[in-house]
Amino acid sequence: MRRLLEVCVEDAHGIAAAVNGGADRIELCAALDVGGLTPAPSLIRAAASAPIPVHLLVRPRPGDFVYDSVERGLVEDDIRGAADAGLAGVVIGANTRDGRLDLDGLARWVEVARERGLSLTLHRAFDLTPDPLAALEQAVALGFDRILTSGGAPRAVDAIDTLTSLVAAASDRLTLLVGSGVSPTTVRALLATGAREVHASCRVARAGTADATLRRFSFVADTSYATDQTTVARLAAMLRDEAA
Repeated sequence: MRRLLEVCVEDAHGIAAAVNGGADRIELCAALDVGGLTPAPSLIRAAASAPIPVHLLVRPRPGDFVYDSVERGLVEDDIRGAADAGLAGVVIGANTRDGRLDLDGLARWVEVARERGLSLTLHRAFDLTPDPLAALEQAVALGFDRILTSGGAPRAVDAIDTLTSLVAAASDRLTLLVGSGVSPTTVRALLATGAREVHASCRVARAGTADATLRRFSFVADTSYATDQTTVARLAAMLRDEAA
């Protein structure tokens, strides 16, 4: 069984590290420190030339995934923008105030994406739902290709039993893309759930501390991170070994 590695990146250097390290797919984001947001159009255009599929995270703001009509319109426009740029897919999600999937909002976005031939991933709004098995059935009915999930826990490795149940329930109807805390030290345990795709940032702290002047003006955080090509390559090799 072939195993796939998706790497989430937030800048041009991250795109290069993911490609050169052997990733199978990129999730393109901004602001990974808050779980990822929709990146700038210029980065979207740059990513479209990558030699592997690129899926755009469409998330208009940090915080919850309960969106008003204006925010829903922004997401819809960004889905169209992903298709216009030539990307392969989009990563979307929305909840109602009680945590369930926002079926009406998602159905509209799925329709827009499908009209443009985009692959569809339901993001970790799924992990906030009160009944993940019921939410999985809803995702299947909506027409998603995969669900990005940590099994409802902050770190996927702490939800092995839930992930195993979800993978079994999904069968071949959609793919469980396991993410959050995926690293060379956790990936084998996560693959033991039966998952065939994993999602990782492969980020490491940049060498040294940020420039003091930039920190003083709050232009950078005290510690910054970058996608690490060596970590990408190590994870990719482990996935190939597991599939052998």
